[in-house]
Amino acid sequence: MKQADLAAASRADRQRAQQDVVPLQGPLSLDEAVARALKYNLARRTRLMEESLAQGQLEVGAYDMLPKLVASAGYRERDKDLITRSKDSVTGRPSLANPYISSDRDAVTTDLSFTWSLLDFGQSYYATQQNADRVLIAAEHRRKAMHNLIQDVRTAFWRAVSAQKLQGKVQAGLAAAEAALADSRKAEAERLRNPLDALRYQRQVLENVRLLEAVSQELSTARLELAALVNLPLAQDFTVSEPAETAAAAWHSMPVEQLEEFAIANNAELRESFYNARIASAESRRALLKLFPGLSFSYGPKHSNDSYLINQTWRETGAQISFNLLGLLSAPSQMRLADAGVAVADQRRVMTQMALLAQVHIARLQYGNALRQFDRANTIWQLDSSIAQHVANAQQAQTQTQLELVSNQTTALLSELRRFQALAQLHAATGKLQATLGLEPAVSASADLPLDQLTAAVGSSMRQWEAGQLPAVSAQ
Repeated sequence: MKQADLAAASRADRQRAQQDVVPLQGPLSLDEAVARALKYNLARRTRLMEESLAQGQLEVGAYDMLPKLVASAGYRERDKDLITRSKDSVTGRPSLANPYISSDRDAVTTDLSFTWSLLDFGQSYYATQQNADRVLIAAEHRRKAMHNLIQDVRTAFWRAVSAQKLQGKVQAGLAAAEAALADSRKAEAERLRNPLDALRYQRQVLENVRLLEAVSQELSTARLELAALVNLPLAQDFTVSEPAETAAAAWHSMPVEQLEEFAIANNAELRESFYNARIASAESRRALLKLFPGLSFSYGPKHSNDSYLINQTWRETGAQISFNLLGLLSAPSQMRLADAGVAVADQRRVMTQMALLAQVHIARLQYGNALRQFDRANTIWQLDSSIAQHVANAQQAQTQTQLELVSNQTTALLSELRRFQALAQLHAATGKLQATLGLEPAVSASADLPLDQLTAAVGSSMRQWEAGQLPAVSAQ
């Protein structure tokens, strides 16, 4: 492919990625971020298309159960007549009559055949059942991708909130540190301070600058990560609307047995393992069908314009039974293979269920740890903020040095960053627990819902989750 073609295809792909995306108006809220990800995220769109493809395969495969109705037409031509001889069936001597011409040199034939095979019907029946389960598996893949997407959006959103709140403070801290560093170098050059004290002072200021630059680097990619998840233009400058910081312990206080029951009924991976077991069971029945004789029926009108035919139009009916005798030799191996497939699928289901129960306990424990870490980080930030404020007041009264002011401001900024990091980790742990449980917004056909309605539905579901309320277990 030429370079110009690649460039044109790339431009078309970028335009297609932003097709039908509603422009962002005003600050981006958490509810709208999740709704935009559900509606516009490119990976989610791919999962939806895969589910539609599986549905199409199911619809196409269902037609294989129908009988076959084949219409055919043909034309033949000979350069010489079809001449045949005959002999007496009793004496075996050649007939004394002249040879016979029994067919025209050219003829047109038409045929409309209706055939139905009982064995093909059985194979197609079980194949259709398997395709129906594959549609359900594609739906579970979409659900799992949606759970992970919501978790990633929540984490990226809170990182973007921390970047938005701290970036200005970091820049102000860097400016103050640079000013303090310049004053120290000036005092050193004028020999107003001990050179060793000045160097130690500068070294401490530079250490604070390094920490502030590390904070700035940590925050620099947050907005881009969020924009990529919700499919906003990466060059677009937008702000996020900080929601109320909720850190309720409702999930941690919920009985773990209730969480296990809900996860078993709704986790996408476990439900997929059940569908795979059903596919394996249907495959064993298909293998068993191969051991039966094939029985087929046919019926259809036929026509030929050959003038030598007395009946140029006729109807033909037939029945045929066939049996592969050598197939009996492989029958035991085929049955053992089918049984082994069912056993493996069942074992995978058991393994997935046990792993899921472990994930529920681990995710619940990680949520509790993240909750405690946030409480601790929040307390430390409040203390460091108070210390920084007292140092700032003392510096204005000229009882504290500029170095102490910069150092304490840096410490307060780092504490605030760690607080937001702990908050993001708390929401990530909450999202992981909810993804393990199989929780998802109570919306259907999210690609067809208007963005404002989808945002409202997502917000309602997230408020319910934050309150630690589990929806009723669906009977599927």
